[in-house]
Amino acid sequence: MRKFIVLNLIAITLAFSQQSRVKIGAEILIEKHLDLIKGKKIGIVTNHTGILPDGRHIVDVLNEIEDVKVVALFGPEHGIRGEVPDGKSISHGVDTKTGIPVFSLYGEVKKPTTEMLKDIDVLIFDIQDVGARFYTYISTMSYCMEACAEMGKKFIVLDRPNPVRGVYVDGPILEPRFKSFVGLHPIPVAHGMTVGELAKMFNEEAWLENGMKADLTVIKMENYSRKLWFDQTGLPWIKPSPNMMTLKTAIVYTATCFIEGTNVSEGRGTQHPFEWIGAPWIDGSKLANELNSYNLPGVRFEPISFIPTDIEKVTVDPKYEGERCGGIYLNVYDREKFEPVKVGVYILYALKKLYPDKFKWRTAGQDRLWGTDKIRLMIDEGKKPEEIIKTWESELKKFLGIRQKYLLYN
Repeated sequence: MRKFIVLNLIAITLAFSQQSRVKIGAEILIEKHLDLIKGKKIGIVTNHTGILPDGRHIVDVLNEIEDVKVVALFGPEHGIRGEVPDGKSISHGVDTKTGIPVFSLYGEVKKPTTEMLKDIDVLIFDIQDVGARFYTYISTMSYCMEACAEMGKKFIVLDRPNPVRGVYVDGPILEPRFKSFVGLHPIPVAHGMTVGELAKMFNEEAWLENGMKADLTVIKMENYSRKLWFDQTGLPWIKPSPNMMTLKTAIVYTATCFIEGTNVSEGRGTQHPFEWIGAPWIDGSKLANELNSYNLPGVRFEPISFIPTDIEKVTVDPKYEGERCGGIYLNVYDREKFEPVKVGVYILYALKKLYPDKFKWRTAGQDRLWGTDKIRLMIDEGKKPEEIIKTWESELKKFLGIRQKYLLYN
């Protein structure tokens, strides 16, 4: 009898877990909307994150469905199987598992050409984003939407969670003159949206080239709340890119990615990229004390030292390779209160204040990441972080009004 009760409790727990787990757009497509792709020739924009919770890849699943013909794959930064390090160009080729042709969208070509799309009826997008404007997957999505709009092809987005929640929105709105592959549209650094919501916004706000609109369908998730962190969704974490190691990395990413636009190491070449930053000329204790004096919510800065090294399929030639760097670890002890974009301003301000002769900007990269040159210029002028942060508040408020129209989840 006792054994029977225990087995029942296990069964109930499993059933509840299955019911409450977030179901991603890929699952919903397969369970409820195969009519959208049956009898059609399909292209899929995806990578190693296009995994269903049971471990199967979206390409393999759709390729095995009767009357669905997958004719081409499109690889973003890091490639279809996610093994190419950050920033490295990717060549066209063939998917070794399925034999399906693969077109690279991270190299000379970032937008599908007419030739690439000519045999396709429907283009599907299924990639895990991290909630930052400068993460290139959403630029790839936008270019794919444009190409489909120009050729009259249907575009389907299989929605996935924003891993750092869909409620945190912060940072300056991208200015048109700083448009690049790390920011195409007038959205803030932390947009607080899913890829499906962004696709609707890009389309309906006429932000695609020449104001064109794609024939867009977003397959929504089920059981998803925008207040959920990724580790509350019941889904397995798969590194969205080689250096996006864990959810902790994603949480600090919109604070420390700006370090890429400087001569300070953003922690590439360690097991804690973006959580650790440093340089050979930094005194970790001095920098940590300075930053802790600002009493920023949810985070404590701890002094560290590290030596960046090459890591196969993750990092090639990191800053200060083989040199010991002093620096800090961002210990986020309360992620609900942590405001990473604002913290990014304080970190840059502190580096410039403490090391005015050593700290250098990579100017073009820094401005592209922020989507404006105002942050860099104000820091150079010695403006306080509080004053800098206020400069984006009015534009951010306008964005929040636009964003509200496209939210698919409570």
